[in-house]
Amino acid sequence: MDIKELLTQVQNGSLSVEDAERQLTRESFTELGYAKLDTHRKQRTGFSEVVFCSGKSDEHLAAVFKRLAQEEQDVLGTRATPQQYELVRSVCPAAVYDPLSRLIKIESSGKQTRGSIAVCTAGTADIAVAEEAAQTAEFFGGKVERVYDVGVSGLHRLLAKLDVIQAAYCVIAVAGMEGALASVIGGLVRNPVIAVPTSVGYGASLHGLAALLTMINTCANGIATVNIDNGFGAGYLAVQINRLALQHT
Repeated sequence: MDIKELLTQVQNGSLSVEDAERQLTRESFTELGYAKLDTHRKQRTGFSEVVFCSGKSDEHLAAVFKRLAQEEQDVLGTRATPQQYELVRSVCPAAVYDPLSRLIKIESSGKQTRGSIAVCTAGTADIAVAEEAAQTAEFFGGKVERVYDVGVSGLHRLLAKLDVIQAAYCVIAVAGMEGALASVIGGLVRNPVIAVPTSVGYGASLHGLAALLTMINTCANGIATVNIDNGFGAGYLAVQINRLALQHT
């Protein structure tokens, strides 16, 4: 719960001053022994803590999700396996899973999305990373337009969707192989572009390194590049840009 919501509940009488004081003065993190959950992160940054599921033990993952679900209305987990989802669902029945993006989500109903974020891919093989970006952005309140399979090997496909891309407050360009899509989009739009290299490609693509090098050496302006396959990082950054844009509309 953020401070504004807390004060609103005090004002309307649904929360006592004493209970509000306890929430404001409690520890800024929850100690679990093996983990320290940053339960005040949303108050500081506007985003609640996200769970990176890969590599976590079953016991730790279940306990972290259960505790965060008690503390927060919404919980997001990234890079989760179907088996991890079943484990989380056993302690948090409201959890849902998308096998393409590998995201586990616990979301309150009636969530509104605002603004405009365009998520573009070079090919269909890039969609898994793109969906991690798109669904992360939607989870945090951003409205997303998906523009998939518009790589530079068929530039007319991209130009056919140019009105949607140019209208966005921020564009996420997801591409493997040589990673040229971000540079092309960067030369066509006025707002920021977030480039996401993917590990899609043949041997000399070096598991996404070729696309990464292309993107960080782009000659187009206004492009920032995240790590290889880091759809979550791109979606998070896009929401921050989207929120800034909404403040000035």
